[in-house]
Amino acid sequence: MSEGNTPLDPDETEGLLPRHVTTQPELNQVEQSNILQAAAWASGRSFPHLLTDNALRQIHKRMFGDVWRWAGTYRKSVKNIGVLPTVIPIEVRQLCEDTRYWIENKTHGWDEIGARFHHRLVAIHPFPNGNGRHARFVTDLLLTTHGQKPFTWGNAGHRVETESIRNRYLASLKAADNHDFKPLLEFVRS
Repeated sequence: MSEGNTPLDPDETEGLLPRHVTTQPELNQVEQSNILQAAAWASGRSFPHLLTDNALRQIHKRMFGDVWRWAGTYRKSVKNIGVLPTVIPIEVRQLCEDTRYWIENKTHGWDEIGARFHHRLVAIHPFPNGNGRHARFVTDLLLTTHGQKPFTWGNAGHRVETESIRNRYLASLKAADNHDFKPLLEFVRS
């Protein structure tokens, strides 16, 4: 497993729906196919109620529901990243409330709102798998719903896969962990 990937527990791997998948490249392919379906569904739509616990879970289900039985369900296990499973719903609701406040009160510019929202959602790490891709996807939905351009994510879109781009992404998230959002703000528009 490469750096930045969260290991799955055995009961989580039991939730794999396509039984023909036996390798990581095959898993990547079926996940990407499901994400492309979700992107087609989301294309041209506005999401005025995006900042809700239910909406974020439903989008995760759209992105991974053909791959994982538990798609759209918050994780129940402790991981190497993220809050304790028992506080995930509370943390997600607080993030949504904070983001609505930032928007309504123009606390930050749009890029910073998007970067802060993305960083906190990744830090909460609500799902067993797909958290980074989900957070990038919904951050772009947040931006486009409010008339902003989606982020470029290091010129990789939602697929931060090459080693150099992934390393820059992870380093920018670690800097944001220490309240330095400059690297993340640079990464999302590079």
